[in-house]
Amino acid sequence: MSIMNAMYNGVSGLTAESDALGVIGNNVSNANTVGFKESRAIFENVLGSAVGAQDQVGSGVTMASTQQIFAEGSMLSTGQPTDVALSGDGFFVVAGSVGGVTGDFYTRAGQTSLSSNGTLVNPDGLAFQGYQANPDGTFSSAVGPIQVSTAALPPKETSTLDVTANLDSTSTPPTGAWNAQNPSTTSNFSTSMQVYDSLGTAHTVNVYMQNTGPNDWTYHVLANGSEVQGGTAGQNSEIATGTLTFSSTGALATSTLTTGGTVTFDGAAAQKLAFNFGTPTASGGTGLSGSTQFGSPSNISAQSQDGYTSGALSSVQIDSSGVVSGVYSNGQTIAVGQMAIAKFQSNNGLAQAGQNVWVATSTSGVAALGNAGVGGRGSLATGSLENSNVDIATEFVDMIAHQSGFQADSKTVTTADDMLQELMQMKQ
Repeated sequence: MSIMNAMYNGVSGLTAESDALGVIGNNVSNANTVGFKESRAIFENVLGSAVGAQDQVGSGVTMASTQQIFAEGSMLSTGQPTDVALSGDGFFVVAGSVGGVTGDFYTRAGQTSLSSNGTLVNPDGLAFQGYQANPDGTFSSAVGPIQVSTAALPPKETSTLDVTANLDSTSTPPTGAWNAQNPSTTSNFSTSMQVYDSLGTAHTVNVYMQNTGPNDWTYHVLANGSEVQGGTAGQNSEIATGTLTFSSTGALATSTLTTGGTVTFDGAAAQKLAFNFGTPTASGGTGLSGSTQFGSPSNISAQSQDGYTSGALSSVQIDSSGVVSGVYSNGQTIAVGQMAIAKFQSNNGLAQAGQNVWVATSTSGVAALGNAGVGGRGSLATGSLENSNVDIATEFVDMIAHQSGFQADSKTVTTADDMLQELMQMKQ
């Protein structure tokens, strides 16, 4: 009977509109959920007769499915160095247990922190996956949890001292012969540097530059005798001597270590020290990349050394390429891993798993892992998070539309009921 069909059609509309309102409610409730992707209801009509029939009458509507909209949300700058957002396609990879299922999951929420054992995790304790750093500064091809050592960073003894200076070309040799115990008056110029021994103890060494003739210089490296094995307290110990020669244009021509270069500080292991004043022309350099000899006052423009004392982990930072580094109290920043970014053939094929994560399905395809900004994967914005892509104004408009549809469907039901009542009264 058509009246009954009308009633059932109205009921199907009420059910579908109610289900759609549930989708909208879920969107609205997650308007402030980091990395959340809104969904929309997909309606389909229902046929009441065989497909292809000319006089078929519809049997209402059903909410066949929901579709997630993976449009990018706005970026929120948090200033938190461990927050990271993806701009573009892709997902962070996390591993752990969600709803009793253990495995790999995928998320757009980049809120990270360190667990008690130094693993980089999200707020639910799922471990971010990536490529561990190798000792040579490269990254492993194997994917696993990114872990920052919470132990003290061991010290590194100094092996190379770099000095970039200009030595005044108008200088003349000092009147007295070089004297390690009276270096200031028997040299032309000096600088002090700090070096570290095998235990991480800092020591001051002084480098004295002595002009020995036109375009020729000798450098002398002195340490405190009380700190050097075999040294005498109150006396300077000369631990290295070398020569520098310059061309007529002021370029460094040769740099030669003539004596010493190995020192044993008290209580520490013997260590070799190399002195880098730039790449001389004799070694294939321009002679202008480091120390020079021009007609201006002698001065130091840069100096550095590669050692450091031990340090405690103070913070973690993530750069725009996804490299995770530990920042230590001794000023060192050590890379420990690089975040893996997953890309899918079909994002819409991903299944929601709750806790702000998705799981791969046969429809989504297998996750293709790689680095941020490579192979169509999005770039990373550090110190930021991706907001939910829910537009409250749009959701309210959709809510009004579904409410209107619900009211219209309810009128269909009540009108059909009135007609049935009229029909029942005809026998009276």
